[in-house]
Amino acid sequence: MENRIAVQKDGAFLYDIVIERSFDPLIEEIKKKVSGKHKVLIITDSNVAPLYLEQVEKAVSSCFFQIDHFVFSAGEESKNLDTVRNVYEALIQKKYDRHDYLLALGGGVVGDLCGYAAATYLRGVSFIQVPTTLLSQVDSSIGGKTGVDFDSYKNMVGAFHMPQLVYSNISALKTLSNPQFSSGMGEIIKHGLIKDASYYQWLLDHVDQIKSRDLETLGEMVMISNHIKKDVVEKDPTEQGERALLNFGHTLGHAVEKLSNFSLMHGHCVGLGMLAAMSISVHRGVISEKELTILTTVMKQFEMPVTVSGLVLEEIIDATKNDKKMEAGTIRFILLEQIGCACIDHTVTEEEMKNGLSYILT
Repeated sequence: MENRIAVQKDGAFLYDIVIERSFDPLIEEIKKKVSGKHKVLIITDSNVAPLYLEQVEKAVSSCFFQIDHFVFSAGEESKNLDTVRNVYEALIQKKYDRHDYLLALGGGVVGDLCGYAAATYLRGVSFIQVPTTLLSQVDSSIGGKTGVDFDSYKNMVGAFHMPQLVYSNISALKTLSNPQFSSGMGEIIKHGLIKDASYYQWLLDHVDQIKSRDLETLGEMVMISNHIKKDVVEKDPTEQGERALLNFGHTLGHAVEKLSNFSLMHGHCVGLGMLAAMSISVHRGVISEKELTILTTVMKQFEMPVTVSGLVLEEIIDATKNDKKMEAGTIRFILLEQIGCACIDHTVTEEEMKNGLSYILT
């Protein structure tokens, strides 16, 4: 099976997405990008550092003349400008210049934060994505979206900044907790729902192999999801149109995530948002009750939450009005027209959102 995808912009090569089963080939991939004397700052968090930092430092040791690392406390609460400031301080103290590199080793929080630091330090330096969670391997590491949270507003400060390389070691998925793994399934299921009905059916047919974390199956799954994300990003790199379809489940999902004080995992919130959005499509008569039931069932099979308690419906709707997806005072909603086909909709009413949320709120 193929293990490499080339990402392009206007027909010009940007970077490779490489899928392997260890960190050993990482050195050869970086050598294709790095020549001469350069430094690299590996940015990771307190969960990932004990598992993989030493391995990755050894893997890239012959590519750089100086290797440093920056480890911050794991969790969404660290994804802020204070942590970025500490990264800047480390880079300045170690005299990093525009020819040096940052390397993101970890999940979505690490990748988003490292990418934003790379986009803004000295007006932009090169960075490499080495995602270690399922969610980051199939979604956040691809496409150049970087950013941090501001107060309670998710990804409110950010920039588009493409990596030089995305390198996924799928063996790292074996070390994920079940909640971390199932969180990644939220984005994967989303890919099938918005773009590829046959992929969605493949996921339904391979639940057992995916849950057992069979590497052959995981490799195929990550590759297909990467192709879907890559194809969308290439057509719309800065989210002016089609890339917005990737936000299916995110409008209400981000609101749930915020109001839960980020106690719920991102992919789980996306899943809840997908259920609510699909419920809206059911009420509009374009998606069947059976299809909504199938999605609910498969989410349960992957140990994803299908309901949430302790939240106030009106507060969720108010929170959507502070989302980045607002356009001229209206909410840019992503709805399904059918399985495998999504659309951008600006006509979703508060009443429809209430109906959709009633499916997931207890």
